[in-house]
Amino acid sequence: MNAKQIHRFVERYLDATGCAILEKSPAHFKVKLSPAADRELTNRPYYWSFVDRTGVEPETMTLLLVTDPAKYDAMTAGAKAGGGGDGQAAQAGGSGPAADGRQAAQTGGSGPAAQAVPPGARPEAQAGGAGSPAGAPGAAEQAGMAALSRSFGFVPAGIGARVPRDDLYFGSRRLEQLFAAARRGGRFVCLFQQPDERALHPYDSLPCTPWLGVNVKVGFVCDMKREELHAFGVSLATGAVVEGFFDRLQGMKLTPRLPANVHVTGASLSLKKAADLIEQALMRKLKAYDYGWAAAANERLKEELAQLAHYYEPLVESAGEGEKESIAAQYEARKEEIRWQLAPRVVAEVVNAGLFHLTGLA
Repeated sequence: MNAKQIHRFVERYLDATGCAILEKSPAHFKVKLSPAADRELTNRPYYWSFVDRTGVEPETMTLLLVTDPAKYDAMTAGAKAGGGGDGQAAQAGGSGPAADGRQAAQTGGSGPAAQAVPPGARPEAQAGGAGSPAGAPGAAEQAGMAALSRSFGFVPAGIGARVPRDDLYFGSRRLEQLFAAARRGGRFVCLFQQPDERALHPYDSLPCTPWLGVNVKVGFVCDMKREELHAFGVSLATGAVVEGFFDRLQGMKLTPRLPANVHVTGASLSLKKAADLIEQALMRKLKAYDYGWAAAANERLKEELAQLAHYYEPLVESAGEGEKESIAAQYEARKEEIRWQLAPRVVAEVVNAGLFHLTGLA
């Protein structure tokens, strides 16, 4: 999974969970999490239990999600270098009226502005009113910062909210957390196909047919294991079953909100009936498979059970009355363990499903 795929996945997750994107580039996102995303990603159970008990407005966290660390570091380094150069130019090249004014103020002010001060004025007034009531807000702020520094040590001039940075790459903790949250929140979705706005007249209304889409993981299990992923879709209007439904959705623009100028047609099938049709289609597909692997697994199972009987049956017959029950129980447990390891079976599991409203009446 490369950086572009991670970036696209993160953007889709943030959009689906309603997060506010404060900054965005091809290498990072700075986001204000939605309450749902904050519950999933920040691991603050005590805070959210407090919010649930008291009903206060939650304050969600802000995260910096870096999808391409190398590119982001290069961007920030270039921005700092450019900003530093501008600042140095402003300090070194400060000529002109403003610079002359600063020099005049620092050297005692021998210009017209200094001559305009009345001869009887106090030095505080000549220096800009630091001791006058006009300078009181600045003096009060300085006094407050001095009190804080005496109590707590050094106090920085600006204290802002901490924005933690997370580098997202395949295998990173935060990306695995996003994958897990997407799996939990995306086990069942309801999406609508976004029509082409340029081809849609303002007074037209496109029909959308509901489809049930299901991704099924099928495992062929014995002492070895093989898994397959099957995607089925059923039209709730006509009952048509389509295999490879996920591939059909890949080229479509889907949104969780009903688009404008779109109406949903009625469904003639219930979800249970549609699920039964998918199960029947999957059974027909699996019956056409070659199950030579199952016959070979049964042969290995028989051999293992025969070896086990060759060891335990004489042991049970020769054991005393006190040990016979425990040895027989151990024998049965070993047989169940070998059957679980070697017995061939086919296991089907629904990974996720969704209700998709697609344009057209198919």
